[in-house]
Amino acid sequence: MPALVLLGAQWGDEGKGKATDLLGGSVDYVVRYQGGNNAGHTVVVGDQKYALHLLPSGILSPGCTPVIGNGVVIDPSVLFSELNGLNDRGVDTSKLLISGNAHVITPYNVTVDKVTERFLGKRKIGTTGRGIGPTYADKINRVGIRIQDLYDESILTQKVEAALDGKNQLLTKVFNRRAIEVGQVVEELLSYADRLKPYVADTVLVLNQALEQDKVVLFEGGQGTLLDIDHGTYPFVTSSNPTAGGACTGAGVGPTKISRVIGILKAYTTRVGSGPFPTELFDEDGEALRRIGGERGVTTGRDRRCGWFDAVIARYATRVNGLTDFFLTKLDVLTGWEQIPVCVAYEIDGQRVEELPYSQTDFHHAKPVYEYLPGWSEDITKAKSFSDLPKNAQDYVKALEEMSGAPISAIGVGPGRDETIEINSFL
Repeated sequence: MPALVLLGAQWGDEGKGKATDLLGGSVDYVVRYQGGNNAGHTVVVGDQKYALHLLPSGILSPGCTPVIGNGVVIDPSVLFSELNGLNDRGVDTSKLLISGNAHVITPYNVTVDKVTERFLGKRKIGTTGRGIGPTYADKINRVGIRIQDLYDESILTQKVEAALDGKNQLLTKVFNRRAIEVGQVVEELLSYADRLKPYVADTVLVLNQALEQDKVVLFEGGQGTLLDIDHGTYPFVTSSNPTAGGACTGAGVGPTKISRVIGILKAYTTRVGSGPFPTELFDEDGEALRRIGGERGVTTGRDRRCGWFDAVIARYATRVNGLTDFFLTKLDVLTGWEQIPVCVAYEIDGQRVEELPYSQTDFHHAKPVYEYLPGWSEDITKAKSFSDLPKNAQDYVKALEEMSGAPISAIGVGPGRDETIEINSFL
């Protein structure tokens, strides 16, 4: 049962799309198991760059079946826009499968997300304003709209009415906004039904049958470990579980069927949105990392906050995900630094702490404790094997591996599909 989970081991944007695409030609199914179009992957194929937000990266691999699992929240208009964009570029999207149990991001979810974030002012969380959080809230409150509801107008109408009973009170009396009409929402949602129908399937059954037939299934997380609703830097997190356990609930596959869990690590650290970030840089080094690394959010368009590699976070990701391997990305971005700081511990109230603090307050006050590793100036983008790397680059990778607690099995040395060094096969 070759089932693999591939997820971000930092705050997201680690290069999961590149890693998924590397495996895409060798796997039969690629499954998104959580999140929505607040996530984003950039995949470079030859001289073509693809920005994916909701679709699994495997949609670019001809022999692969891409699946959107029940744990994902779907904005149909965004989905169709993304499908149209790929179709216009000659990509076959006909094999896509969508769980009928996945929840729909409705127009009122987007409205509530935006007005709530504005209302918070300086206390804002830094959401993308795409309705993700309110949709998950509706799911937990049992007033959510699922894909399958679009095929029963009576049920759909009842559910929209139930959801809007409270939301219209909030919009009109707290936020001084106009009430949203039930009929208008129902009409819009029903307009998506016919086009969605060919993709809708019992994906839990499909995936479990595939594993029973020894097919290779790759579960692809959005965002990253430190953005997990339970295990991230709460409340500055996403509204779902990008960690490995989320693959089981978000796709309907039991944990005994997972064989490998691969964490994606950037050779430095980035974060988008609000929240603590111990190694964040506010100097010319931070600006250089942002510029050289092209650190701008695929989905948000926001500049990413940049900092040095944080081994404390990497160890934490290894622990909460049960990581078996790491894929280290963007090593090439560090070329040119005479020495490279690596955060090996934190200082909190004068005490050295080597594991992620349990307390939110402590993490907010954590100061990085650095070790300095020698850098390199040689171009590494043409390296095809680990031995092709300069010695200092090799030593940097080995140091990160030792500090992080799991073997580094692949290294990204450039953005291209072929600019990857495979040390150990993931399959």
